[in-house]
Amino acid sequence: MPEPSNTLLIEGTFEELADELAVYIDGIKNAQNEGSGAVQAEITPLLEKGEKDNALRRLVIGSATLNSAPEKEFIAAYNLLIHLVRQSPKLTEYLPKICNNLSAPVSSSPTNGPGLALSVLTTVFNILPADDDTRFHVFLAILKVVKSTNSFESLKSQLRNLDSWLAQWEADEEDQRTLYLAVADVAENAGEEEFSYTYLLRALRTYNSNETSDNEAKSQSLRALKSSLMHPTHFDFQDLTSLDSIQALRQSEPVFFELLEIFNSELLDDYNDFKDEHDGWIEEQGLDDAVLHRKMQLLTLASLAASTPSRSLPYAQIAKHLKIAPEDVEMWVIDVIRAGLVEGKLSQKNPDPARNQMFLIHRSTYRVFGENQWREVASRLDTWRESLVGVLEVVRREREQVIDQKLLELREVEGRVNGGGRGGGMGRGRPDIDVGAD
Repeated sequence: MPEPSNTLLIEGTFEELADELAVYIDGIKNAQNEGSGAVQAEITPLLEKGEKDNALRRLVIGSATLNSAPEKEFIAAYNLLIHLVRQSPKLTEYLPKICNNLSAPVSSSPTNGPGLALSVLTTVFNILPADDDTRFHVFLAILKVVKSTNSFESLKSQLRNLDSWLAQWEADEEDQRTLYLAVADVAENAGEEEFSYTYLLRALRTYNSNETSDNEAKSQSLRALKSSLMHPTHFDFQDLTSLDSIQALRQSEPVFFELLEIFNSELLDDYNDFKDEHDGWIEEQGLDDAVLHRKMQLLTLASLAASTPSRSLPYAQIAKHLKIAPEDVEMWVIDVIRAGLVEGKLSQKNPDPARNQMFLIHRSTYRVFGENQWREVASRLDTWRESLVGVLEVVRREREQVIDQKLLELREVEGRVNGGGRGGGMGRGRPDIDVGAD
């Protein structure tokens, strides 16, 4: 969409332009052998009686024919219609019909038609005042055309304005949800999974506590849950578990919610137990076990790294928990680092044989932070405090030793000074002073 421009210059009176458009519509109908055009005949008496709105309503009804206009005349014809509609106090009544027409295929130009429609819709959007909520319906029509043409890339840069637009339009939660879901659909259709998931979450946040059990809320919540599970680089599920509509699945879809909790905080063994308990369920839900299994292995390794006080993980322990061959450990460690879940390095050679083939952890992040994690932090703090107490005790002793040593040295110096003064003064007395009488 281009930058806003609020001008649309067309010369002529309303009556002259309306008659011109009616003649044009009738001409297209006649050329397509749809029978004799009757729009001009219908609006002429209305215009003569000054019934502009009734005449305009008839033009808008017949405007669907403009989708058959020659490619070179398409934009001009629609611009004329828009110019007429803008002069009516019933603009909000007519624009949805026009937007609906533009969302439909342009029969006269299957190849370039969507681009032409987007050009007209963009014009409509931009000529409306920024706070006019009619823009909401125009933008939905734009999204529909973008989806049909798979041209999401051209829309991306404008999405940064979406929240400010919604605020200007004073859109309620239902309208916000409608728009967010439309964007999510367009992004998903274009293969933009991250964008789609982001706007799907925004839509879910618009459900209040009384709506979380609705069928639509349930459907969209399951959609978001499946998307997060299947996305190969999505590992943080706190964004889902914090939503009321997702929490409502605990009652309505307990198996799905159980799976979410496993991916949120549990380990590979728990996932395998889930599969055994619900044999065939994952495939029935359209989920890919290979994708889920791999993600669960990476999450398990991340949890092992976060819960290792020594910050060193033996290869053997990794192989055991991930159910992999020892020779594959390095590959999995590299993958978990690439996924951004852990930072560290591989260590295969160490003077200490017990530390050979270790994963040295530099940084790790807890998948969830609950009571158990607080206890672990408290335990580590206690350990660090004890270590610091020991260090402080060593420092205190060293300080005392230094002070004692300094005092001892000072006493020795004082002793030497005092002893030298008493022994050296006997032979160097001052001359006697004679005080006797003459």
